[in-house]
Amino acid sequence: MATNDLAFPLQRRAAFREWSPSIHYAKFQRMERGALAPRRIYNFELLYVSQGEAATTMNGRRYELSAGQLVFLPSGVYHQNEAVSASGTRFLGIHFDFFGELDIHTEHDMIVSEPAVLPGRFAMEAVSDMFPPLSQQAVYTPTLSCVALMEQLVHEFTMRPLGYELACKALMLNILSHLLRLPLSRSRALASQHDNRLLELVEEIEQRPSAAWTNGLIADRLGLSLDHAAKLFKELVGQPPGEYVSAIRHREARRLLRETDMTIEQIGDSVGYVGIHYFSRQFRKHEGISATEYRKLSQVL
Repeated sequence: MATNDLAFPLQRRAAFREWSPSIHYAKFQRMERGALAPRRIYNFELLYVSQGEAATTMNGRRYELSAGQLVFLPSGVYHQNEAVSASGTRFLGIHFDFFGELDIHTEHDMIVSEPAVLPGRFAMEAVSDMFPPLSQQAVYTPTLSCVALMEQLVHEFTMRPLGYELACKALMLNILSHLLRLPLSRSRALASQHDNRLLELVEEIEQRPSAAWTNGLIADRLGLSLDHAAKLFKELVGQPPGEYVSAIRHREARRLLRETDMTIEQIGDSVGYVGIHYFSRQFRKHEGISATEYRKLSQVL
């Protein structure tokens, strides 16, 4: 059968115990403003926008993405990626398959060469009875926890410590579960009568991570009791308020370490940690390495 006659992505209904993803590529990348040539890939890709704006044209539709969103690029589907920001766009890209079925040695092996298409090489998308296929939706806004998992996967894949393949497989399964649950969790959370105030508050926390965000302050802003505010907050973002604030500060600290020349002390102050020693302890607690080591590693990536 010619590839033009196939409906991509190819899908396979499988129980979760059969899902066994392999990672073929995972790294941060920067793209100057402009569009790449249209292409297809044999595997699947999660392309997360960590800084700037981007766009992807797929199935005749143009999807615009801002920082904090990702596009799911299925096997066999033509797509064209574009960096929209004048100063360029920074991405986190993960290429994978669902069943460990592809033997990928180089980045070239992932890209379809149209004059010499290998029809039997296209990876299958795993589909369960519990969730709609990931390919049913193109653009996702992952939770902060999911983004942290993706960044950890990049670290494992790049550094390749002993047993990294197992760690990457476990991380990828966790990432997939986050994305599969996302539409359902968002719909439940937004059914709350407090949804608009919650969304506004979450946006404000992300814009002003250095503010003194206590559980009491958050409850007062919502006009709710401490317990009720914490429950609704967790339903929306997937984390209790305190953990979310800490994670937002850590995410901003990582960004500043990667993208600026600010000192460690200046970065700690700017994200809401008083004192370089406290910031250093908190950073190592989240990341497993020091802020200085993270900055050096990000320059390699």
